[in-house]
Amino acid sequence: MVELPSRARVVVVGGGVVGCSTAYHLTKLGWTDVLLLEQGHLSGGTTWHAAGLVGPLRASEAGTRLVQYSAELYASLEAETGLATGYANVGGLIVARTEERMVQLRRTAANATAYDLECRMLSADEAGELWPPMCTDDLLGAIWLPGDGKVNPTDLTQSLAKGARQGGATVVEGVRVTGFDLADGPAGRRVTGVSTDRGEVEAEVVVICAGQWSKALGDLAGVTVPLHSAEHFYVVTDSVDGTRPDLPIMRDPDGWTYFKEEVGGLVVGGFEPDAKPWVSPDQIPHPFEFALLDEDWDHFSVLMDEAVRRVPALERTGIRKFYNGPESFTPDNQFLMGEAPGLRGFFVGAGFNSVGIASAGGAGRALAEWVVAGEPTSDMVAVDLRRFAPYAGDHAWLRERVVETLGIHYAVPWPDREPETGRGVRLSPLHERLVAKGAHFGTRMGWERVNVFGATPAPSTWGRPWWLAASVAEQVACRSAVAVFDQTSFSKYVVSGPDALAGLQWLCAADVEVPLGHCVYTPLLNARATYEADLTVTRTAADTFVMVSSSATTVRDLDWLRRHLADRDVTVEDVTDEYAVLGVMGPRARDLMSRVDPVTDWSDEGFPFATSHEVVVAGAFARATRMTYVGELGWELLTLVSDAGAVYDALHRSGADLGLVDGGYHAIESLRLEKGYRAFPRELNPDLTPVEAGLLFATAVAGRGAGDKDFLGRAELEAHRDRLADGGPRRRIVSFVCDDPDAMLWGGELVLRDGAPAGQVTSTAYGATVGACVGLALLRADGPVRQDDLAAARWEVDLAGERLGLRVSLRAPLA
Repeated sequence: MVELPSRARVVVVGGGVVGCSTAYHLTKLGWTDVLLLEQGHLSGGTTWHAAGLVGPLRASEAGTRLVQYSAELYASLEAETGLATGYANVGGLIVARTEERMVQLRRTAANATAYDLECRMLSADEAGELWPPMCTDDLLGAIWLPGDGKVNPTDLTQSLAKGARQGGATVVEGVRVTGFDLADGPAGRRVTGVSTDRGEVEAEVVVICAGQWSKALGDLAGVTVPLHSAEHFYVVTDSVDGTRPDLPIMRDPDGWTYFKEEVGGLVVGGFEPDAKPWVSPDQIPHPFEFALLDEDWDHFSVLMDEAVRRVPALERTGIRKFYNGPESFTPDNQFLMGEAPGLRGFFVGAGFNSVGIASAGGAGRALAEWVVAGEPTSDMVAVDLRRFAPYAGDHAWLRERVVETLGIHYAVPWPDREPETGRGVRLSPLHERLVAKGAHFGTRMGWERVNVFGATPAPSTWGRPWWLAASVAEQVACRSAVAVFDQTSFSKYVVSGPDALAGLQWLCAADVEVPLGHCVYTPLLNARATYEADLTVTRTAADTFVMVSSSATTVRDLDWLRRHLADRDVTVEDVTDEYAVLGVMGPRARDLMSRVDPVTDWSDEGFPFATSHEVVVAGAFARATRMTYVGELGWELLTLVSDAGAVYDALHRSGADLGLVDGGYHAIESLRLEKGYRAFPRELNPDLTPVEAGLLFATAVAGRGAGDKDFLGRAELEAHRDRLADGGPRRRIVSFVCDDPDAMLWGGELVLRDGAPAGQVTSTAYGATVGACVGLALLRADGPVRQDDLAAARWEVDLAGERLGLRVSLRAPLA
């Protein structure tokens, strides 16, 4: 038995593939004092019964690069450790039965081109030639992904563990973590060690990579780790004619199934639309090592029936083994990574939603880099643990949501789809009023937010959606009259104290030393000069500032502020739930506000842009800030939740003859894109600087007080600007309008310059004012991105295989 040390710099909890990869990569980064603890034996949790599929192409570039690295690592690891991983680059097929799926596959092929991955559209007959066992009679086509592979999960885990040991790590099996030692320090609360059934271990850093056990461990430390297990099924068949060791992986998402060769037979698994949740995270039995759940042929029959349809030989083929292994899923089908908010040194890497094997190499490296650097080294926003608030840790909520998550794994990924389960968690004080007016809601950070009013729901489509006409009407009203938007879900913080100004001057890239009642739009940058947040700061007193940010970033923003202001005499308060926000926007907004508060001077001279005053509406105090995200005259009204109804009603009483309408977030999206306004994290993220975003003017490097203040990331931002002045490759956010007024773009589409891949759409929507889809795209170029060069080039977008013309510019269409 390996002796348990009393101290380690890093303790990794969990000896599955992700934990072993994290330990391995920590040693590669020079952190050799690493202790990996496994409650049973390595790979004995979810890892051992994983199917072992490795498909690099993902929905985002960040996800794709992560799995690409995994495949490269798995192919080379045996040479380093002497232990084979079983990795084989066999390629992969995804087949389609419906035209809706074919559109998805054409979009996927364009994504592959954007990420420089090989991918080819195939006919049904061509797919059948690559995969002889299948029936192709009902197929419309397929895509071929030559980069796909498969691996033996247990062998891979052992090879990574050996690599970690070779790098200096200690691996101890048969040790169960039972708790954590926490302490308060000058930078806030932090973890100082772990308690186990074999004693205490002091540690500077703890990394939870315990799969479906991770939530229960997080609960012990007061950390929200939102995942829940569901039963997950596959079978291994006897020999099937036409199989061979290098048979590609085949996925039939319209039948919810996947197939891979194994010892002459097939692994047949899938993601059934009505999933079966397992026990709550705190009720997982112990021990549960190399264990399976009972067979459930009735539940599996929906998958097996579809498998027989695709591979008729299975009807007369025996089953060698039935696997029912529980696996954890998250509320949004993205995994969980990063340092826990409010607890320094406590990291999580879990909830991989059946892509743990494919992701483990890249995720382990990214997590190790996060530990060593103290922050992510690339864009990890989509998987950041801080995207969830504590409500997401509720067991009943998770049980309901993850059933849906697993069930849509192979569904057509409609771009306007909203979750159906776990709704109604956080409601605006105006919710019932909005429901009565025919509101249709989306959800963000648990909030119910109006997408559109008054439309009649219909099935989703890749074309014009059922809600577009209603959204167009809201857009027209906002551009021509006035609209009111319930933006209560905005994140709101108050930063106050003797060091508030100095602290925010350091964190904010723009100069926030402004007169009282002035508002500043600013990024928060990291040391690499890339985006961590994008928000507004209003100075309400000499030592008090109100910050307003996006709905989805509350936990992330607060964590960033509190970490970086911990050594200052500052209080950071979350007041999101205390205040409602009403956006009153449009050319007649001044007329309306003058009616509801005739005392305040609402003129340009009396109330300039980017200023803020306390006003009285319907007898209620409100803070009115002249700021816009739709590009029209308007104010954001911040009022107590208890007063929101009275303020809203007063606006409607006074605005009826002005053409006042209610508007939703679909309209906001269109309106902001016509004006070229960026959004975090689509255009503003930890991979892009303000130079690349086209927002250098919103920093002190180019703005007021350019030489007067330092700020986090300033040195690197200036260096980045200067490097670009000397030539070299460029990335740049640009605006575009589609030439075809009938085309419907959704985001992620490939952009081409003179016929060659040049970038990707980051945001798009139908803009009523320009009469076509409008949006923003991230371009990659070999040299400076200049307006005259953009105008001289031929620009196109790949819309599911069809090339459509674009007008591309550094300036927004309605700038």
